[in-house]
Amino acid sequence: MSTSEPLSVVLAGGGTAGHVNPLLSVADELRSREPQAKFLVLGTESGLEADLVPERGYELRAIPRVPLPRRPSTDLLRLPGRLTGAVRAAEAAIDEIGARVVVGFGGYVSTPAYLAARRRGVPVVIHEQNARPGLANRLGARWAAAVGATFPGTSLPGAVTVGLPLRAEIAALVAEREADPAAARTRAAGELGLDPHLPTVLVTGGSSGALNVNRAVAGAAGELLAAGLQVVHLTGRGKDEDVRTTVGALAQTHDTSRYHVREYLSQMHLALAAADLVVARSGAGTVCELAALGLPAVYVPLPIGNGEQRLNATGVVEAGGGVVVDDADLTPAWVAAQVPSLVGDQDRLAAMAAAAGSVGVRDAAARMADMVTAAAGAAS
Repeated sequence: MSTSEPLSVVLAGGGTAGHVNPLLSVADELRSREPQAKFLVLGTESGLEADLVPERGYELRAIPRVPLPRRPSTDLLRLPGRLTGAVRAAEAAIDEIGARVVVGFGGYVSTPAYLAARRRGVPVVIHEQNARPGLANRLGARWAAAVGATFPGTSLPGAVTVGLPLRAEIAALVAEREADPAAARTRAAGELGLDPHLPTVLVTGGSSGALNVNRAVAGAAGELLAAGLQVVHLTGRGKDEDVRTTVGALAQTHDTSRYHVREYLSQMHLALAAADLVVARSGAGTVCELAALGLPAVYVPLPIGNGEQRLNATGVVEAGGGVVVDDADLTPAWVAAQVPSLVGDQDRLAAMAAAAGSVGVRDAAARMADMVTAAAGAAS
């Protein structure tokens, strides 16, 4: 790669945090290496990227969403027209900054970005976050210069396992915990109004929440409190009322002040810093962040979709860093029987933490940035 010509990159990915956060992590890594680099991010006007990308200092180009129908439907008939317009918009973005590489993270906007790059003769680098690849990345991988995968065994041509690029605040927490985990915990607990000395369980179903996870854990609140645990329960937006009612009914017999209910926490890294055990869905981001932090977890895969959440958790669970429970099997009785005994067994919890950390990847953003600069250099 010519040292006189700054790197210019179009990045494509949007709609969900699973696409946007890795994109921003890789962009940040590239920008830290080459402050003069030029970036354009392709996304939608309605996804998380509409806020997150400009907040991080990158320019967003909104292009039409192009869902790829999985089965014959009227959407299939509309596909050519939608795709043509989106590809032209992506080509315009490539031309605008003279992009030397297009980096895609899957999702609706990646398909037109990959097709536009192919038409312009610009190399494509792909990152696939899930163990089971999505349609866009399965298409783009056919001619990609490089493919990075979060998990081993991802079925994409030429895929190299690089891990999941971590959000900046999670990467900072990894470093903080490595330097002084007790201090990290105390600081985070103080900011959240928690007791840093109590064994703490974090419960989350993601930003939208998980109704059955909420019911199962709240239904076992009495047993969790009786065991001396502190609980941080993130219910998801608009899903906190039932949990508050269930926990509040215990106030006559239990110290419910140790059961902290919130709809959402923007500073999620603080809850992770204070936690001893996490009960969560097994989206790729969750699994990889917990492994990088060395946090034991009870994973409850989303019971719909194509089964990728169960696959996402396979590696860390096989290593001993977590347990998987089917959504249908996660009941108040299961939580009451399993969670207090697990948190109370410090030896087992420590072994799980070490196992999770042993499979955690902490430098995925750097690995992806290496792929991007190599592809751009080869095209020069």
